[in-house]
Amino acid sequence: MPKKKTKIKLESLPPRERQVLDTVYKLSEGSVSDVLAALENPPGYSAVRTMLNILVQKGFLDYRREKTKYIYRPLLTEDKAHWSIFRNLLDTFFPGKPAAAVAALLNAAAGDLTDEDYREMERLIKGHRTSVS
Repeated sequence: MPKKKTKIKLESLPPRERQVLDTVYKLSEGSVSDVLAALENPPGYSAVRTMLNILVQKGFLDYRREKTKYIYRPLLTEDKAHWSIFRNLLDTFFPGKPAAAVAALLNAAAGDLTDEDYREMERLIKGHRTSVS
């Protein structure tokens, strides 16, 4: 009988599990050896294998068998995973205050934004305003 997958939020993963998951996203899919080779300061082979299996149990990854290897892949698209983290950030630090969230983003990136960035943001806001009116 398959193990029941638990509903765990992406942002609640321990740092090392998150690093392994991020690596699988970067690879699109991969074996334990692939993930191990792509990790910065990797733990041992069995630790990576254990973390991949934990991420399967938690419902973040799936796998298939190819001969003697297991190939792991993310269940969520990377965009959905990022949106989940961003939504949690908004709900935690800016509940009901979207303008405050935008102000924080603008302040954080102030020196890096170009005139083109500002024009694109204006276009997005106007487009969104029009679509919900």
